[in-house]
Amino acid sequence: MSASASPFRLDGKLALVTGAGRGIGRAVALALACAGAELLLNSRTPSELAALAAEIEAQGGRARPLPFDVTDSATARSAIAGLPRLDILVNNAGVNRPQPFLDVDEAILDQMIALNIKAAFTVAQAAARHMVEAGSGVIVNMSSQMGHVGSERARTVYVMTKHAIEGLTKAMAVELAPKGVRVVSIAPTFVMTPFFKPVPDAPETRKWIVDRIPLGRTGTVEEVANAVVFLASPAASLVTGSSLLVDGGWTAW
Repeated sequence: MSASASPFRLDGKLALVTGAGRGIGRAVALALACAGAELLLNSRTPSELAALAAEIEAQGGRARPLPFDVTDSATARSAIAGLPRLDILVNNAGVNRPQPFLDVDEAILDQMIALNIKAAFTVAQAAARHMVEAGSGVIVNMSSQMGHVGSERARTVYVMTKHAIEGLTKAMAVELAPKGVRVVSIAPTFVMTPFFKPVPDAPETRKWIVDRIPLGRTGTVEEVANAVVFLASPAASLVTGSSLLVDGGWTAW
């Protein structure tokens, strides 16, 4: 079978990845480009996007930076509306600021709701308008294993926001399915990214994490990215409204 005939290929597709400058978003962009998609790279840091675009093009792909702050709703809507089309959205931008529930301050609460929920909704809505017009498209919302369970480790706000993403995914999927648009979420466990790497340095924290994962290890950004490629590809053409857990078995206990 030729590469172009593979259901896992994304040749001719235009994909937008938010939070693409580093971590999971960066790995997702590289994996989508490797599968043949043309990339639009979004974050608030143009220098990171330019470096990633150059890396993708050096490997024979196509990519261009599209820097804007997803929490600026008007700018986000305008930037996405100005695109000629959009086939794939990976709604990846997000943040976690752990605080014990009784100590959560309003600034952190507002920041996490604004980025993890409101911005995700706004970007998805703007992307879906292109897809509905075309009669096809895929939206992959970045959730977390914490969108399926609770946590005793000072993550109440993060858990709340990711449960909201799971609900948004289901509601969008049902409403947009008749219009040819698939909506799914992906829910990783703890993954080694520049943001996360300092977390498990404490032996107690590392033990708590690894002991909860039946496979006995944290994930890699490449493992999450490969799962995103599957969800975005024709290989997942009957998958909508569901969440793919890439969690090493964390939620299977």
